[in-house]
Amino acid sequence: MDEVAVKLRDRLRRERDVLIQVFNAGGSVDRLLRDLARSADQLLREIAEAAGVTRHIALIAVGGYGRCELFPHSDVDVLILLKRPATDADTATIEKLIGLLWDLGLPIGHSVRTLDECASEAHDITVLTSMLEARLIAGPRPLFNSFRSAIAAAVNREAYFRDKLLEQQQRHIKYDEAPYSLEPNVKESPGGLRDLQVVLWIARASGYGASWAELARRGFITAEEASIIRRSERRIKEIRARLHLVTDRREDRLVFDVQSAVAELSGLHATATRRSSEVLMQHYYRAAKVVTTMNTILLQNIEHRLFGREGEEARLLDATFVIRNELLDLTDPSDSTAFSRDPNGILRAFLLMAQHRELKGMSAPLMRSL
Repeated sequence: MDEVAVKLRDRLRRERDVLIQVFNAGGSVDRLLRDLARSADQLLREIAEAAGVTRHIALIAVGGYGRCELFPHSDVDVLILLKRPATDADTATIEKLIGLLWDLGLPIGHSVRTLDECASEAHDITVLTSMLEARLIAGPRPLFNSFRSAIAAAVNREAYFRDKLLEQQQRHIKYDEAPYSLEPNVKESPGGLRDLQVVLWIARASGYGASWAELARRGFITAEEASIIRRSERRIKEIRARLHLVTDRREDRLVFDVQSAVAELSGLHATATRRSSEVLMQHYYRAAKVVTTMNTILLQNIEHRLFGREGEEARLLDATFVIRNELLDLTDPSDSTAFSRDPNGILRAFLLMAQHRELKGMSAPLMRSL
C-alpha cells in the first residue's frame, strides 16, 4: 500500500471518530453529514495531487456525496472527468488515482467519462440525476463548468419530471406503498428520504431551485411548510445516521432487532407505558407522514407550473367538493376555511375517495386544508 494512502487513511479514521463523537454528544446531523463530506474532500484532493492529476482531468463528487451529505457508511461516489479521450499518460494517472482511492479504505464508487460521454449518457435518468448534484473536488474549474453546461443542456424538464414520477411510483409499489411499515427502509420506503430527494431533483432540473427555502420563495410551498419539511427531514436523517452507527454498515432498514438500540443512541428511552423502540417509531412515522404529504403537494405544484393547469372540467360532487384532473378537490381551492365551516367535510372527503375509485388522490389545496 502506498505510504501516502496509509497516512491519509489513518487520518481519515481519526477525523471520522471525532465527528461521530460530536454527533453522539448531541451534535447536528446536518453538520455530521457535511463534515464527513468535507473530510473526504480534503483527502481526495491530496490523493489527486499524489496521483499527478493533470489539467485534463477533474475529480467530481456526485450523488449524495455531491450534495455534501455523506452518511457514516454511505458510498463516496466520484466521477473522474476527462476533457478528451484518455491518452496512455491519462490512463496511467487514472489507474494510480483509483488504486490510491481504494487504499484509503473508503467505500468508493467511481466512473470515468469524457465530457462527450457525459452528455451522451445523460439520457439515462440514473446517470443524469447523479450528475445534477455534481461538485468539483479537484482539477480545473473550466472543465467542470463545461461539464455543468453540457448536463444542463441535456435536461428535458418535462421528460425528467415524468420519468422521476414513474420511478417513484414503481419504488412505492416495491415497498407496498406503505409509509407506516413496521420495518421501514428509511431511505427508500414511501415517506423516506428518497421522497424528498425526488422533489429537489425535479426542482433543480426544472430550474426552480435546489432547497426548500428556494421553493418557498418561488411559491411552491409556504415558509412554514418549508420549516416543517426541514424538521422532518432532519429527524429521518438522524435515524438513518444512527442506524449506520448501530449496525456498523450501510443499513437503511429499521428492522425490529435494531430499533431499541437506535432509540437509545438517539436519547429516546422507555416510559412506563412504551418501549424505547415504540417512542422511536412514533417519531419516525410522524416525520414520514409529513414527507408523504409534502411530496404529493410539491409534485402537484411543480407539475402545474411545468405543464399548466388546463385539464378536464371540474365535476361537482357537492357544495364542498369537485373532481378536477382526476383528483378530489375543493370547489374553491383558495377557500382555507371550508372545514372550519363544515367540520363533517373532513370525513366526507375520505368517504368520497372510497366511493370514487377513479380518483388518483387529493389535490394540494385539499391536502393542505385537511
